[in-house]
Amino acid sequence: MRFYLISDNIDTLVGMRLAGIKGIVVHKYEEVIEALSSAMNMEDVAVILITENLVKLCTDFVYDLKLNRKKPLIVEIPDRHGNGRAKDSITKYIKEAIGVKI
Repeated sequence: MRFYLISDNIDTLVGMRLAGIKGIVVHKYEEVIEALSSAMNMEDVAVILITENLVKLCTDFVYDLKLNRKKPLIVEIPDRHGNGRAKDSITKYIKEAIGVKI
């Protein structure tokens, strides 16, 4: 099982490649959907890392996959311009998953 990166930044991809993680750089909504769908169907991928800027492009699609697919795990990561945590991403995920507002 391996990690796979979907990034909007070449520097993030290069850094992850140094750690042995392969991936792809995309920028447009359609490219993100295609890359994520492709990665979801890779048999050997256990964790998909996706930069928070790309999650912002297709939030509903990403959270739908997180809620309805058991694997692979989708992890939102900051890139070098990110703040380390997408605004309310965890609370929104909990609210949608179990219907509890925290």
